[in-house]
Amino acid sequence: MKPSAGERGRLKGILQARRAAIDPVGAGFPQRRPGPGRRAAGLSQEQMDVLLTRTPGTYNRFENGQIGRPGSDLLTAVARTLRLDEQEWAFLWLVMRRESPPHALHGSAGTSIAGAWQRVTDHIRGALAYVNDAEWNVIVHNEEFRRFFPRGQAPSNVMRWMLLAPEARTDVLMDWETVWAPAMMPHLKHSVELRPGNPALGRLARDVLDDPVAGPLYREHAGAPIPYHDGSELPVRHAVHGPGRLTTCLAEPVTAPGARINLSFYTPADAP
Repeated sequence: MKPSAGERGRLKGILQARRAAIDPVGAGFPQRRPGPGRRAAGLSQEQMDVLLTRTPGTYNRFENGQIGRPGSDLLTAVARTLRLDEQEWAFLWLVMRRESPPHALHGSAGTSIAGAWQRVTDHIRGALAYVNDAEWNVIVHNEEFRRFFPRGQAPSNVMRWMLLAPEARTDVLMDWETVWAPAMMPHLKHSVELRPGNPALGRLARDVLDDPVAGPLYREHAGAPIPYHDGSELPVRHAVHGPGRLTTCLAEPVTAPGARINLSFYTPADAP
């Protein structure tokens, strides 16, 4: 399905506005001298060709939608040169290739969560609710989530806790080695691949690989497809209510790609 004329027009407007906002001098070009010539603000299309190290006229054809299915390398170079944000990056892929981008544009994407989510989770009853950012840091959570953990203390990073905390492996996440680790490790690997320049995710993956228990399991299971669907059930031991299972549903905040909204429902082991 080809992009509509309206989509191409909106993308062109975004690219032109981003070009206009970049000072050519700051990008390494000499100050324009007084006299005849281009007077529009920002980078010219010819200067974009130089910054992209492409043949003359390439960026003009790109901006006007005349390059059919441009490659990931060109899309990435344009997006980073013009300092697109994550929503613009996703729109660029939608218009140019009719698909979602294979990775986030910025390593920091998904690490800023709107404060309104605390109010949302505070009003959720009957479920463990929390929001983690793209680095798996727990940003906000409700009371039910806190009470799930030993000592009533929620972890600061949910993936680090699930894969490396001794209490997670032996006390809380039942069948950790055969159920939980194979289920969670592909999520971590996928996060790292989406944000290869993110230092926090890289450090977390290295810590898991260096761990004598988790490391061999990560090498074995991390490359598998992410084994998740809404309504997944995993065995747990609730700090207050004892053995049971968690039924989980996930969503992603629109303005924080890679972050997750997690709603989990606890059912006692003896319940039907």
